[in-house]
Amino acid sequence: MTATQQLSFPRQSARTQRFSLGAPRAFTVSPDGSRVVFLRSASGTDRTGLLHVLDLDGPAPRERVAADPRKLLGGADEDLPAQERARRERSREAGAGVVGYAVDGSVELAAFALSGRLFTAELRAGTARELPCRGPVVDPRPAPDGRRVAYASGGALRVVGAEGEGDRALVEPGEEGVAWGVAEFVAAEEMGRSRGFWWSPASDRLLVARVDDRRVRRWWIGDPAHPDREPAPVAYPAAGTPNADVRLFSLSLGGERTEVLWDRARYPYLARVHWSQAGPPLLLVQSRDQRSQLYLAADPETGATRCVHADEDEAWLELLPGVPAWAPGAPGATGAGGGRLVRVADEGGARVLAVGDRVLTGARLHVRAVLDIGEDDVLVSASAGEEAAEAETGEIHVYRVGARGVERVSRGAGVHRAVRSGGVTVLASSSVHSPGTAVRVLRDGEPVAEVASYADTPVLAARPRLVEAGPRRIPCAVLLPSGYDAEQGPLPVLMDPYGGPHGQRVLAAHDAHLTSQWFADQGFAVVVADGRGTPGRSPAWEKAVRGDFGLALEDQVEALRALSGEFPLDLARVAVRGWSFGGYLAGMAVLRRPDVFHAAVVGAPVTDLRLYDTHYTERYLGDPAAEPAVYAANSLVGDEGLTAAGTPHRPMLIVHGLADDNVVVAHALRLSSALLSAGRPHEVLPLSGVTHMTPQEQIAENLLLLQVDFLRRSLGLG
Repeated sequence: MTATQQLSFPRQSARTQRFSLGAPRAFTVSPDGSRVVFLRSASGTDRTGLLHVLDLDGPAPRERVAADPRKLLGGADEDLPAQERARRERSREAGAGVVGYAVDGSVELAAFALSGRLFTAELRAGTARELPCRGPVVDPRPAPDGRRVAYASGGALRVVGAEGEGDRALVEPGEEGVAWGVAEFVAAEEMGRSRGFWWSPASDRLLVARVDDRRVRRWWIGDPAHPDREPAPVAYPAAGTPNADVRLFSLSLGGERTEVLWDRARYPYLARVHWSQAGPPLLLVQSRDQRSQLYLAADPETGATRCVHADEDEAWLELLPGVPAWAPGAPGATGAGGGRLVRVADEGGARVLAVGDRVLTGARLHVRAVLDIGEDDVLVSASAGEEAAEAETGEIHVYRVGARGVERVSRGAGVHRAVRSGGVTVLASSSVHSPGTAVRVLRDGEPVAEVASYADTPVLAARPRLVEAGPRRIPCAVLLPSGYDAEQGPLPVLMDPYGGPHGQRVLAAHDAHLTSQWFADQGFAVVVADGRGTPGRSPAWEKAVRGDFGLALEDQVEALRALSGEFPLDLARVAVRGWSFGGYLAGMAVLRRPDVFHAAVVGAPVTDLRLYDTHYTERYLGDPAAEPAVYAANSLVGDEGLTAAGTPHRPMLIVHGLADDNVVVAHALRLSSALLSAGRPHEVLPLSGVTHMTPQEQIAENLLLLQVDFLRRSLGLG
């Protein structure tokens, strides 16, 4: 038995960052199909990502390292600038080394930042070097022709030659609180837009976002463990308060600046920007209530825009990866002057793919992302829709959609994702029956190579039963202790949900259930339920929670009771745990349904919805000034369950990172204060120096152990 195999699961999970280290990720395929670029660390416990190239030409595929951060930094530790730390927090990136990269049009030059310094790698030659420039460097991106690299630094957008010559600012901030070429808080945290500038296909100009956050209210994140340190200011747009002012400009390499114009008063959110050879620059802009959005084609010379499509929705309009974009070919009626507009829309009760004037999928498929747009087809990620021939609980597949119909590319039950270019597809597949993710490289549909994973093998095996529960057919995963014998009788129950928007937990993938299996092995029947509000089923399922997050709690109760007839669940001993929305849901469970739930671990909860950000909160609950009752009804700090006479007091462990700038610790403190005022015993575990993530090894390990101890004490398990 190796030293790794002797580790406890909590220690191994923490040390491997939940088994993500050593696994290949962030794939890019060159347009000629000759090579695949990706990131991977050297082992399952090594945090440092290396840039790799898999050469497909030649007698046999050959893998090599294109950039090793340790060599490039001369063995020195990384020193991240503040803006890069914030960018990684928004993307939940806990790794080190090369954690992201950008490439030129031919995928021959890659650019990346290390310790705020700019590096490039020549992917054919396999050489890497530092380019002299003014740092700290954030989000460097080569031009499509590979001759220059643009990057954000200190509020400016700068450009440097690929040989390190001519570093200069294309535009300077000019005023405190103004930054060029970066994504504002809500774009990075909620919209899935992490970048703030885009090269033209001809490499002669850029579209650049100008972010002015001077109107955004400042919050202060301090560290009580170090009272000598000054609190850090954070421009945080809480619900109902001003957002950053975001404008878009077209910049020539000579410095000429032209603003791209649209009705920003009505559509303040710049949600997406797409610029390809298939058409003019394409913008997706949203109204603040996210019920209206425009697809705009822009003229980069004049800044004028024209609407090529508009969407409206009574609840909200979902933002999805990969769209909008242009498909090559003759323009459709909606995209005159460009290619055919590719979009994903909620139409006819389904989430469908539309290209030009045609809707190409129906209610049997729930489209989740556009992965690639080819001459004759579109590659998408999708799960089974409401009218699918059979249930595929927790499965996500890759499909080709074209004039000949819909064809599934991925095979076997599981969770699949893909990247494609030049006739080469990288297909990553996870199964519920085996750990890790298998990565295969396909050329014209035939396997030509595999990309090895160095991720650790877990010391335990997850055994989830994926089922649908209750009249609503709520997707659930049920996990029992390893070796459980029915003669042992019913088990205490641990509900283990996320349960909210953008957080699917019931997946047909082994590693997604490892922590739940470990809790099961401590003597619990663990139930993970994805009720209304969670993604992957239908637009109506996701949007049912508009104005009422309490429906998510109703579905947890329905799932629990429905499953009790099939599994050995002791309904007299039911606990719930969760983080972020899951923590909010856990707190709501013991406050509103103490007849069902007997203890809760409430991790990083949003307890006062007025303290969470604009784009997320207003999407679901509206404007707090216009709908104060909705906010009061959905917040925990004023919950009637706190003061209702005769309501049982259920044990609650509140856990929160003091450095969290997403769900600030004020949420936990306000809940604790309300509980104290109501005379409700509870425990609070503050995590010094911890953000919304918990990447620190010892903290991540001990958090699991402390939760089990609390749950045992609270349920009287000894």
